Amino acid sequence: MTEEKLSFQAEVSRLLDIVAHSLYSEKEVFLRELVSNASDACDRLRYAALTQPELTAGDPGFRIRIVPDKAARTLTIADNGIGMNREDLVENLGTIARSGTAAFLTSLSGDNRKDFSLIGQFGVGFYSAFMVADRVEVFTRKAGDATLWRWASDGKGSFTVGAVPEGEVPADGGPARGTRIVLHLREGEDDYLEELRLRTIIKKYSDHIAVPIVLGTGEEAAPANAASALWTRPKSEITPEQYKEFYHHAGHAFDDPWLTLHWRAEGVIEYTGLLFVPSQRPFDLFDPQRRHRVKLYVRRVFITDEAESLVPGWLRFLRGVVDSEDLPLNISREMLQHNPTLAKLRSGITKRVLGELTKKAADPESAADYARFWDAFGAVLKEGLYEDHAHRDELLKLLRVRTTASGGELIGLDTYVGRMKEGQEAIYYIAGEDAAALEKSPQLEGYRAKGVEVLLLTDPVDEFWVGTVREAQGKPFKSVTRGGADLAKIQGGPDTPPAERPAEGDLASLIALLKMTLGDTVKDVRASERLTDSAVCLVADEGDLDIHLERLLKQHRQLDTAATRILEVNPGHPLVRRLAERVAAGGAQDGLADVAWLLLDQARIVEGEPLPDPVAFSRRLALFVERGLAA
Repeated sequence: MTEEKLSFQAEVSRLLDIVAHSLYSEKEVFLRELVSNASDACDRLRYAALTQPELTAGDPGFRIRIVPDKAARTLTIADNGIGMNREDLVENLGTIARSGTAAFLTSLSGDNRKDFSLIGQFGVGFYSAFMVADRVEVFTRKAGDATLWRWASDGKGSFTVGAVPEGEVPADGGPARGTRIVLHLREGEDDYLEELRLRTIIKKYSDHIAVPIVLGTGEEAAPANAASALWTRPKSEITPEQYKEFYHHAGHAFDDPWLTLHWRAEGVIEYTGLLFVPSQRPFDLFDPQRRHRVKLYVRRVFITDEAESLVPGWLRFLRGVVDSEDLPLNISREMLQHNPTLAKLRSGITKRVLGELTKKAADPESAADYARFWDAFGAVLKEGLYEDHAHRDELLKLLRVRTTASGGELIGLDTYVGRMKEGQEAIYYIAGEDAAALEKSPQLEGYRAKGVEVLLLTDPVDEFWVGTVREAQGKPFKSVTRGGADLAKIQGGPDTPPAERPAEGDLASLIALLKMTLGDTVKDVRASERLTDSAVCLVADEGDLDIHLERLLKQHRQLDTAATRILEVNPGHPLVRRLAERVAAGGAQDGLADVAWLLLDQARIVEGEPLPDPVAFSRRLALFVERGLAA
């Protein structure tokens, strides 16, 4: 078979450009990434061999070998793991088949030094080889297959892949199974050919890897790492640096862990957990598939990193391993879906993680640290409020929100309830996409005048969990954009006298005119308790969807029709008073009809809704400006 020349996926080319020109101080991590991949390949073959023992026949021991060649200026990283065929090579080394990749890479600044720190959210894996190599060759043979494949690239936009012809097979026959990566080092990277330098890097980054890492070609060479599963060691024997490097290996991450959890459970079920909460938000955190990155082992044998029911979707930011003593080694991924032991593991893991997060949240000295965690992962935890009734109470204790009175700081619901005004019976909130824009909403005016604190909810999931939870600490959640405002019951507010209002009869006549003019465009027109500065606003009726929620559902094509809204007018606003006087005096009705439509359009604009007839709005506005200039 002849070699094919193929182009990298656009996202790969972008990533390679960043990696190849990254910070010099970070270059040594290429070895960590390649060793981690080799370790994963060995784990996957160990699992496959449980049901297909012939795959490891004649070579049952797993190892990773690193061979520097000063004469050829090459560094080779070889493993006898699962190996790859042509399809695997193209998919794994030519494509990044992960949702959100393009969006993530588009968001990068173009400053390679800054962007490299963000790649910690992504993980560069194999492509880190191009930090030190100007050409990379991969020789690989999938376990159980006869064909040896070769992949090669200079990292500049294309690669070649093809079966190795008999006449070009390496002198040693190439790997009998597994993968051999040959790095042709760039000028100036010769220190990666020094045994002492390599040994130091292995000890620093890969000491915890359970597969022996052998340095050199001799069969008698001793492993350069401890070669034992880190999670099986006593906590007292593990340093923070070792935990950090294991997190980098298990999570294929560049950031440091925000929280490390290492425990052994004994009793009804026995298992060990070594889990990490990242300090940075992974780029694919909001991937629709909601996959976690926790690896499942059974008695130190890797089983899968796709056991969906091992960790709830709202804890998918976790990284690490769970090692069970009770699951059978030959369990299939299909059997895992409905396995009762796995359900108990999930329960234990969830309880442990929530317990540790609760400690962090309750510690006043950790408030700033916890706030950083919440900013990164709070939106995901709130999914649990919506879908996991069993853990709702614990999650409500973890909840942090910004409010109209918090000055941008995050507070808990207990703090909010403790600051509620006399006569206040509900936890008020307003939902939207931007906190700064929400704080300018007319619906908040009356609440601000009364000194009532309002939650500013800006995550898409907020509308859903609030509607599901309904109440906290005995207080119902209530949107300030829905239903009639009950501000009259709340004590407090400014000492300034209320604004002058039109006579009740005049106001009633104006409202009747607005209803008649606007017709079915609005559900109702009424005097507002919530407005103090603005003339008008739109609100949802008590039984209708919240305005922001309806907009979200329409954007995602989950809703075809929109409910008509209630138009509230502020009796104390000068414009409303003048209009009431005009109506009472029997002024020109045509002009007042135009005003009615302008008021409705003004309320729509403030609410962020598109105008159904921008041309008519523009005409009416021009007409009134003309009249004002002529007066």
